[in-house]
Amino acid sequence: MRLADLRGRSVAVWGTGREGRAAVTAIAKHEPSRLIAVDDSANYLSVEWTGPLAELAPLAGGEHAFAALVSADVVVRSPGVPSTHPFMVELRSRGVTVTGGSALWMAENAPKTVGVTGSKGKSTTSSLISHLLAAVGRPNAYGGNIGIPLLDMPPAELYVLELSSYQCADLTRSPRVAVVTSLFPEHLDAHGGEREYYRDKLNILRHSPELIVVNGADERLRAELRGVSDAGRFPPVPAAADDSRFRVEDDLVFCSDDVLFPRSALTLKGRHNERNLCVALAVLDGMGVDVVGERATLEAAVREFAGLPHRLTEIPDASGLVFVDDTLSTSPYSAIHAIEAYEGRPLTVLVGGTDRGLDYTPLRDFLATRELTVIGMPDSGERILSVLSDLPGIRTQQAEDLADAVRLSRELTPADGVVLLSPAAPSYGRFRNFEHRSEAFQQAIRETAE
Repeated sequence: MRLADLRGRSVAVWGTGREGRAAVTAIAKHEPSRLIAVDDSANYLSVEWTGPLAELAPLAGGEHAFAALVSADVVVRSPGVPSTHPFMVELRSRGVTVTGGSALWMAENAPKTVGVTGSKGKSTTSSLISHLLAAVGRPNAYGGNIGIPLLDMPPAELYVLELSSYQCADLTRSPRVAVVTSLFPEHLDAHGGEREYYRDKLNILRHSPELIVVNGADERLRAELRGVSDAGRFPPVPAAADDSRFRVEDDLVFCSDDVLFPRSALTLKGRHNERNLCVALAVLDGMGVDVVGERATLEAAVREFAGLPHRLTEIPDASGLVFVDDTLSTSPYSAIHAIEAYEGRPLTVLVGGTDRGLDYTPLRDFLATRELTVIGMPDSGERILSVLSDLPGIRTQQAEDLADAVRLSRELTPADGVVLLSPAAPSYGRFRNFEHRSEAFQQAIRETAE
């Protein structure tokens, strides 16, 4: 479905955040017969919906929300509306067309888009692709799941987008280049289960992309992609595996048999970031960039790439400890990647947040032969510690809150060690968002410094 297909139809935009506002503005230009905004939250009366937006689309909330949705020909949902929402179930049963702003945008712009998704690594990989393309003379607009709604993207000849599972779920056209960085259980409550999450995430591949690039070192991902092919019936390009064209061996980055540059050119820590780099290089290669011929330019660009905040961001401390902000870690798998990045250093890991009932057995299996300290924080920290409690090399300690966890970490971590905030759980509940949790972490570091 394209924006032009909404002309003369009754449309309800579900959600009043940035995505919803962008959708109202974009859809109104195509003259729907009726356009209404819907906010089904308990505090809908506090939503500021005045001026031009209110003129384009009146706001329905409270008891009017459901009626506004089911009476529409098309519902455009914001990414924050989960597939498991009771209204979604009812809309589907009544045959109401449900789409999203990202899907409407992609229907128009897929041929000039690189779309990147993944359970982990999509932000770093997409921003790295954008950065490297610009370095070799391929200017692009970067956006997506980074705070810029697709319907607000400026005109461009090439787009590089980070796409969440929610955005991928509604796509009816795949981006020209579709990229998947990793796959493990995430956001199960919003999608309805592990299989449903994989289905929605991998929908990015189901609508004839011209090129598919994936992290070939991710065994779960490769297993899920058996039988998947691009528009030319070619299988996905597997980057970063031992037998891949782009890989890291002996601290060198390779393209087939050619050494591109040393691994040390990438300042980001962890093997997962090595894999992200290989995926990015494979995308450029697939788009026709002479990666070997441009290796000097690419090395310089990789050296300039500083990474993104809240992802293994190091905070030096006068005590000699290194505090690391990895607050975007919301699953056991992301915590595993973070811990792996600091192997060989005395390590204390702070875990815990909103308890979504995740299975922490993978974290237990990973830590079975390792030695480190794990400090649990509310709400899920106690349950995580119980899973790890009998591991011989793991020392556990429960904290009252994040500030208490930082205080304990100073007592329990050797002076040359690392204190890693990689919670393996979301931030909402006790914090407004992940940025708030990061701020609280930094404040606790300052307040506990001698």
